[in-house]
Amino acid sequence: MVTQLLFMVLTKLKMTDCLGDEAGDMTPMDLYEKLTSQGDTVRTLKTEKAAKADIDAAVQLLLKLKVDYKQVTGQDYKTGCPPSECAVSQDNGPAAAAADGEDMVDPWNVSTTNAKGVDYDKLIVRFGSSKIDQELVDRIERVSGQKAHRFLRRGIFFSHRDMHQVLDAYEKNKSFYLYTGRGPSSEALHVGHLIPFIFTKWLQDTFDIPLVIQLTDDEKYLWKDLSLEDCHRYTVENAKDIIACGFDINKTFIFSDLDYMGASPDFYRNVVKVQKHVTFNQVKGIFGFGDSDCIGKIAFPAIQAAPSFSNSFPQIFKGRKDVQCLIPCAIDQDPYFRMTRDVAPRIGYPKPALLHSTFFPALQGAQTKMSASEANSSIFLTDTPKQIKNKVNKHAFSGGKDTVEEHRKYGGNPDVDVSFMYLTFFLEDDEQLEKIRQDYASGALLTGELKKRLIETLQPMITSHQERRKQVTEETVKQFMTPRPLNFNF
Repeated sequence: MVTQLLFMVLTKLKMTDCLGDEAGDMTPMDLYEKLTSQGDTVRTLKTEKAAKADIDAAVQLLLKLKVDYKQVTGQDYKTGCPPSECAVSQDNGPAAAAADGEDMVDPWNVSTTNAKGVDYDKLIVRFGSSKIDQELVDRIERVSGQKAHRFLRRGIFFSHRDMHQVLDAYEKNKSFYLYTGRGPSSEALHVGHLIPFIFTKWLQDTFDIPLVIQLTDDEKYLWKDLSLEDCHRYTVENAKDIIACGFDINKTFIFSDLDYMGASPDFYRNVVKVQKHVTFNQVKGIFGFGDSDCIGKIAFPAIQAAPSFSNSFPQIFKGRKDVQCLIPCAIDQDPYFRMTRDVAPRIGYPKPALLHSTFFPALQGAQTKMSASEANSSIFLTDTPKQIKNKVNKHAFSGGKDTVEEHRKYGGNPDVDVSFMYLTFFLEDDEQLEKIRQDYASGALLTGELKKRLIETLQPMITSHQERRKQVTEETVKQFMTPRPLNFNF
């Protein structure tokens, strides 16, 4: 064992003789992961009581990596605290980013001063993820044999972690599973909530793979002024909307944390494993928890991490712990999974891969995302055609000019116009969308006409969803939420 470790250390030393030159080309997360691995090597050498010279060589490499890490990130390396999360901790919590003029993005708050919305290129650098470029989109098309979803074509899903690794494995006939979720805080979903589910359904259909959907009713009880009974009732109502998106019942398991935690020892064991490997200081740094937050909040991130591991679902994967997980989600959920990815190798599991989406803007503008708690900022899946029309006409932020004459002469700005942003999410035809952009920018299309196009897109889409939801019975929900084997080939 010691000989093998020594060989690994010497190999790493040779490979990193010029690391200082290469460090600038590495992402902060790459350096962080190298440091974490080297720290594990040092600890193992000490445990195995290796020769002092061997330990010194490993420590020397560790120190060298720490220097490179600080040069690239401007931060000191901290065990269990990935680079962007350490920045949050050092700045006294997530709110500090907004105070410095940066976009604020965490699992509970999204805000920016930019009318175009969050600067996602900067967010990629801050979070240490990778951009979904055209090469990756083309590869997904080649591997799947399907045209890329409009969310990929248009950069709505814009960032990833390890998607190439998922595709590498898939090409070798090693499949994966999907995991996404929803925090049920109200009876009705709004259109922004549909984004991860629309895309997840496309992934499920395209790759023919199983899906688990976590409904975090426990989280909402801890964060909101809601009773446990209300949280669980919202879970059932939200499940109906999710099922209405058209998921395959033979390949989809939807679960409530309040129900499944008590019914699955394997799931709870994984929660406990994660909890043991994340310190109080780390979780405060990652999520900005304060001394007055209840202990339930501090413990919750481990519950959101557990579905990332296949053996949390023995009824589906028959105890296998090697099936990789792919998580489509909005990027504000990434802190949970940076923590998860840090813990996973230390408890013997593969790291989950991620696909991150942009935020669905509020009607009033892209400075914040649509919120279920703000009725006039949101278009709900329960809204009538008249309500949709009134909300768009009255509240949708316009990129047009103050007068028709000015607009005809100078044109509008589609980059800040909410109606155009919404069409980017929901209008399927690329050529039609581009023509709308050009006509609006040139002044040929007025703001009222653009809003009319959006209304005509949203009304039938939401009416169709409402019709499908009516077909979802309590028995249907029960079937989706019953732990059971799923139909797939691995």
